[in-house]
Amino acid sequence: MLVFRLVLGYYLRPFVKRQNIAKNPVVIKAVVKQRYLSDLKRVLDMARQRLIAGNWKMNGSSDSIKELLAGIHGDLDPSWKSAVLVCAPAVYLPLVSDLVAESKVAMGAQNLSEQASGAYTGEISGAMLADIKAQFVLVGHSERRSLYGESSEVVADKYNAALENGLKPVLCIGETLEEREAGTTMEVVKAQIDAVINQYGIEAIAKGVIAYEPVWAIGTGKTATPEQAQGVHAEIRAHLAQFDAQVAEETQILYGGSMNPTNAEQLLAQADIDGGLIGGASLKAEQFIAICKAAG
Repeated sequence: MLVFRLVLGYYLRPFVKRQNIAKNPVVIKAVVKQRYLSDLKRVLDMARQRLIAGNWKMNGSSDSIKELLAGIHGDLDPSWKSAVLVCAPAVYLPLVSDLVAESKVAMGAQNLSEQASGAYTGEISGAMLADIKAQFVLVGHSERRSLYGESSEVVADKYNAALENGLKPVLCIGETLEEREAGTTMEVVKAQIDAVINQYGIEAIAKGVIAYEPVWAIGTGKTATPEQAQGVHAEIRAHLAQFDAQVAEETQILYGGSMNPTNAEQLLAQADIDGGLIGGASLKAEQFIAICKAAG
């Protein structure tokens, strides 16, 4: 009862001098509703912005990229509040940079070296990516971990290299089917996150994005149910909160397990899913736009 009176007093405070209004139950209800909705809108406006990120992987040509981005730009509604990102193959980043200039679409790379410069044939540094106006970079994608042997420690160094060059790293984490069936999903993803925290602090996490991608759902057409995905996302946020509650609340956590136009709305409706890291569907403008529309 005391809590109720305190809440009611808060909402009626601007009206206490108007005795007739304050004693009228109908008006009281209307006033409380109006102030509540105003407060709710203010909270929602401060909520984490959704991010829809396309990972083109090793796909595309100059012509196909021009066509793809023309389609995305043509149908991207400026009223949508979600951020949009495309991560292109390195050789096409200058082209993409020109095509997305002064648009809502941000540009990211798919990988970078943990080294600043030197005799590392074939590698691309964070400074080079920044020089061509990249804003984001993926680190630790499951294909980098599994096909190229990148350890969580190397991924952490790449994450830090991105930050040192003004890039926003997207830390990709996730478990294999064997690890999920063994019940070790959270052990795996926590260890992948902790590799960054232990080396560079929780403050580093605050400057990046996390993308949870169950490896068994990437490119297979399979996907976690919205409830399964939300469960992992909520546990990731709870884990971050053990280090810093504000960082946990503010960190964007994307879902990267075969999000598509069919399941995007249900996945994005989950409280702790802040967007998607999109693979195959990001290569088709109409599918990518449909996911962006679901994000709003």
